Amino acid sequence: MKLLRTIIILGLVSIILAYGIIHGGKKARAHVYHITAVDDHPLKCLSCHLSTQKDNFLARMISEEYISPYNLSLSQDGDQLYVVGQESNQLLVVDPHEGAVVKKIDVGNRPHTVELSRDERTAYVSNQWSDNIFVIDLKEARVTDTLSGGSGPAGIAISANDEYLYVVNSYSSDISIFDLGNYREKRRLKTGNNPVSAAFSPDGKNVYVSSRRTIPLPYGSPPVTEMTVTDTRSQRVSERLMFENAYIMENVTVTPSGDLAISTLIRPKNLIPAIQVEKGWMMTHGIGIIERKEDGKMVQLLLDEPNSYYADPFDIVVSTDGKQAYVSHSGVDRISVIDLAEIRKLLEESTEEQLQTYSNHLGISSRYVVARIPTGANPKGMVLSPDGKLLYVAERLEDRIAVINTSSLETEKTISLDGPKRITVARHGRQLLNNAGRTFHNQYACYTCHPDAHEDGLVYNMAGKDMGRNLANVQTLRDIGDIPPYKWNGKNQTIYKQDGMRFSTILTRTESFSHKELDALVAYIVTGIKNPPNLRYNPNGELTAAQKRGKMVFYREYDNFGNEIPVDNRCYTCHPPPYFTNMEMTDVGTLSETDDPMMFDVPQLTNIYESAPYLHDGSAPTLEELWTAFNDEDKHGVGNDMMKDQLNDLVEYLKSIRDASHYMNDTMIYNASTSNKKRKR
Repeated sequence: MKLLRTIIILGLVSIILAYGIIHGGKKARAHVYHITAVDDHPLKCLSCHLSTQKDNFLARMISEEYISPYNLSLSQDGDQLYVVGQESNQLLVVDPHEGAVVKKIDVGNRPHTVELSRDERTAYVSNQWSDNIFVIDLKEARVTDTLSGGSGPAGIAISANDEYLYVVNSYSSDISIFDLGNYREKRRLKTGNNPVSAAFSPDGKNVYVSSRRTIPLPYGSPPVTEMTVTDTRSQRVSERLMFENAYIMENVTVTPSGDLAISTLIRPKNLIPAIQVEKGWMMTHGIGIIERKEDGKMVQLLLDEPNSYYADPFDIVVSTDGKQAYVSHSGVDRISVIDLAEIRKLLEESTEEQLQTYSNHLGISSRYVVARIPTGANPKGMVLSPDGKLLYVAERLEDRIAVINTSSLETEKTISLDGPKRITVARHGRQLLNNAGRTFHNQYACYTCHPDAHEDGLVYNMAGKDMGRNLANVQTLRDIGDIPPYKWNGKNQTIYKQDGMRFSTILTRTESFSHKELDALVAYIVTGIKNPPNLRYNPNGELTAAQKRGKMVFYREYDNFGNEIPVDNRCYTCHPPPYFTNMEMTDVGTLSETDDPMMFDVPQLTNIYESAPYLHDGSAPTLEELWTAFNDEDKHGVGNDMMKDQLNDLVEYLKSIRDASHYMNDTMIYNASTSNKKRKR
């Protein structure tokens, strides 16, 4: 009897397990198909949930700490190569002859650039996410001093006599000039929007500073990006040269003879329909050239070809004889080799009208581009050996340095930086996000519109079926893993749908990512993208008096006349912590005449200070104008009763909002507060 009972129990358990497996499997498959928006994705529960773990034991188990080399510097004798490890937060000293890392020096958060003093005893490293510059004694391999100037230090340039250090501040959009005699900031000058690099002219008279984002312009205007020229004698800005229809000027250099200043750039066609990508007319990539003479010409020349594009040009270096230039293309893993003699000849023989035409001429590159050299994933900073025979290239997403022979124009060898050997799913996803291989003719990568996994500050014409006729303001990729839906119209419920078939149909006009690639891309977006600290407006979580008053306005429940503000029209209702979005659709009265009738997905507010312009179509250039110009009917929160000082305080509070991780406790307080209100009603 006991045996029979055991058999019956085991049988029932088996039936229940079988039922659970069969029907549970069906439910799991249905869930997968809903998440991926296709009915053939082989995604497994374990692989998905494991690869998207964040901030826990499992996440630490499956992740790796990569080095991600970014910018380089080389000793005058060519025996020491200095490499900025952007993610390892290190300065690596490499013996290029032995092909080995000999020292690793800890630096600050998210280092950007390294430059050496003339005697090569000292290195200066800008720490973009620490708001400082480290002074490093290279013999002792230690930090000896710290300089503080503007916000987000990036590019560095040192005067020939080691008297002054020019540091480009990417977040505060200015340049700090430090006196190296006493390490004090002597002067700070305003630059273009989001500057990132600086270069001295050979005569030492000027410093050229390139910027990435367009200067503020009237709504609907194409981008205009500033090259700031500083006079080193007066230490004042002498010129603000504007490159029209261009942006993302990552790096600038000046030829050894001093005749040309050259910067990488991108020419976006953001105000024409995005479907033009299949006609070769969405993103073009090239260089901006300034003739350094009286009445010198300014010209933009493409490095693309009619059926092959070279996305995301990053660094540019010039040979010591001034005959050749090398440009790294981060989006297609290539180095373009440019004949500068042909460039000079083209400038001399062409009229202004012809040069204007050449800025959109895909065939002109055949005249001056002499070679394309393949590299590893995501080439960034470069440096030439003293004799010009070798070109060192930082392959950021390979954790290695490529050594290219400038005679054969081939890679001789690679130098491992001792990073992890294992490529995680998220790392593979990052390689995909930074690569243009999934767009028509390689016109752009995800990174092109989302530099630093953020947004490029532009508005694009996304005309197409079910997408509305409205313009679309690019949204950040930071902190989006837990806040669906996606797109302004909220039609994509998951990142899989956002970056899968819809992405290929509307934006890339080519084959979509494979299942495995899409899994990796999602894993990176969910787990691998970090928000920079809000060092400019809220460095330590201590709000200023104005920010505290603004927070009271943000969470207020009554207007200035004592009237209760409807719950649905309070700021915190649509923008609750920690992400400051309720992930729902709403109408704030900002549809334009050209928009299809729709509601909008409530955007997050984390680090909103660096996301101008605002609203779905980018029509609000500043936070203030959300209420002063686009809220006449109080649909976007009650605001017409506010005094000017209240609005100022509210804006100050919004600018203080940091990464979502800082507001988890606020979430519990907010939920408890709203629950009590519901019970009282």
